[in-house]
Amino acid sequence: MRSLTLAAAALLLAGCASLEAPFAEHLEAAGGPLRDCAEWFAQLDAQVAEAQVRDAQDARIPGFPYLRVSRLLAALRPLASADENALQALADRMLALDQEARRYEIQNLPPGRVPEVAEFVARTQRCGKLLREVDLAKPDARRALLERAQVPDDYSSLDRLLGLYALTRLAFASGVRRYEAETRASFAREPVVPEGATLIRYAPPPARALPRARVAAILARSAANPLGIPEPGEDELAQLFAAYAPSFEVAVRADYDRPGALRWTREGAPPRVDAADLAVYARPAWTRYEGRVLLQLVYTVWFSERPPRSEDDILAGKLDGLVWRVTLAPDGEPLVYDSIHPCGCFHLFFPTPRAEPRSPPDDTEEWLLAPQALPRLAPGERPLLRVASGTHYIERVGITHGSDSLVRYELRPYAELRSLQRFGPGRASAFGEDGLVAGSERAERFLFWPMGIASAGAMRQWGRQATAFVGRRHFDDADLLEKRFRLDLRAGAS
Repeated sequence: MRSLTLAAAALLLAGCASLEAPFAEHLEAAGGPLRDCAEWFAQLDAQVAEAQVRDAQDARIPGFPYLRVSRLLAALRPLASADENALQALADRMLALDQEARRYEIQNLPPGRVPEVAEFVARTQRCGKLLREVDLAKPDARRALLERAQVPDDYSSLDRLLGLYALTRLAFASGVRRYEAETRASFAREPVVPEGATLIRYAPPPARALPRARVAAILARSAANPLGIPEPGEDELAQLFAAYAPSFEVAVRADYDRPGALRWTREGAPPRVDAADLAVYARPAWTRYEGRVLLQLVYTVWFSERPPRSEDDILAGKLDGLVWRVTLAPDGEPLVYDSIHPCGCFHLFFPTPRAEPRSPPDDTEEWLLAPQALPRLAPGERPLLRVASGTHYIERVGITHGSDSLVRYELRPYAELRSLQRFGPGRASAFGEDGLVAGSERAERFLFWPMGIASAGAMRQWGRQATAFVGRRHFDDADLLEKRFRLDLRAGAS
């Protein structure tokens, strides 16, 4: 790495608060491995900031540049503050989040900037472990970590103030109620294939049905850690993704309705969808319910655009998609499904009989739009999502099983999107430092500015998907389902 003075690094790190204690003290150490590692992180952060390749998925922690935090881990801080083993486990996971993000940031640095990626990653890992061990041995640093390990939301309080949010909230809430009523009514009608469109069903890769007892064993064994987080291994996770993957039945009228993998092109941002490479991106997630952590499986499918339906269609724009999530009970049965578009828009819930909706605390808040309940699914059955042409709205969810289509998509890790091969030399994330896909913004950002959501309508990275125009809510909030449902977690619940 080219030499950078600490002063230059400090200037580039300004605003990140990475030079707060305890990290600032490490930079001032008398020498040795501790200072060397602190300087390594300062220089690496300066390079990343200069190249504007910061990964935005998980939040950085002031004073701890070798750790990052998700909303789930932030919610587990009370447990960690009361238990030494839980604190160590929490720090380990924060370290792992940073190391994963650092690997993508290093890969995405401009060509020639990094002589050997593997060497940079290895040194970052060694230094991160050293700094973690030193800081966790200090009571003041431990307290600071638990206090600062929070994830900022993606709402701007200043924009809400300047946009007269309080005055417009009731008007937006009224619009939300109309949208909810229209959505429920549309789900009650049989979907119609528009003129010129053809229904094409996309099925997941062939996989053997996974017995619920096997799933329950995987979840129980992988949750045997101080934080109780079900963390299946790579092979087991692949089995779960295949077992619970949905089929998509899309009304295809033109190329904008054909899903595919994301690719960088000569033209640049945003990345385009390669319909010849049929891929759905999967990642694990977690939620909490009454102190218990539940595994979620998240599937994201991409379309090239949402075409305008009129000259003044404010929802149209480049790149579109659909996110489908299943929350599993400890016995392996789905509890509730929910869906958004990658912008965080159009949040829908599909509860099973094991999820009873709670009443909203405020009539003006977006709370829970559940246009359709789903039955309990047997092993081997899976949801069939009927997807509209152009808007890519879910119109209905059915049930299917077996080999329901010869057109099959490939399941790929969502993390691939954090470092894609460019058309020329080098790599780049599909998402910018703000967590948005550049070039995917919609015109409605001006309409929704009073609600304080930055770049409303733009496609967003996991961890940055604000879902409510009224109130504050994120798709990965650790208490999202706990607030909205009474879940029956009993094994074999009927």
